[in-house]
Amino acid sequence: MLAQRNWTQRERRVVRRGLLGRVAIAIEPLIGMAFMAFIALGVLWRAQHVAADSTLIRIVPVFAGGFVLFTIYFIAVLAAPVRAYAQTFRPIYVVDGYVRYREPDEFSGDDAGGYVAVLFPDRSVACEWEWIGRTPLVNATIPSHVEFSTYAGIHRIDGKATSLLPDDLPPLAIGIAPRSGRYP
Repeated sequence: MLAQRNWTQRERRVVRRGLLGRVAIAIEPLIGMAFMAFIALGVLWRAQHVAADSTLIRIVPVFAGGFVLFTIYFIAVLAAPVRAYAQTFRPIYVVDGYVRYREPDEFSGDDAGGYVAVLFPDRSVACEWEWIGRTPLVNATIPSHVEFSTYAGIHRIDGKATSLLPDDLPPLAIGIAPRSGRYP
């Protein structure tokens, strides 16, 4: 029974732009899928309708396999952004409690800088995420008014944005990748 709010249109628009950027990237596997399906179906049709080319049916599995591989590629490119956009229809929770930072442990991933958690006023854990970053976190617990989503992490601490969502994305989210080790 946590306090909650819906995603704002601006927040949802940022995630939608990221999704549209990935859709733009997914054009490549989509074209590959169409091409492989066209060739496989064309070879299959020719093998069945032209008696002299009936042995061509042996190469259909090669193009059908290409179709399957491009389909897997298409799904892999779009799975995470579609899941992220779907999460914008779930609530953002609001807790007047604590934010806890803790350093990496033996279970942390190689690129993890530790963990960040939202704590209830009684200091029990509401939700915790692995912190990805170059600098390891130090152990600290700070009283805070926190807005978070279980999928994405902490959106605001004491009313200030955490940069989980940028203020805005350029069209198709092009140009936001780090350049020379610095972020825009």
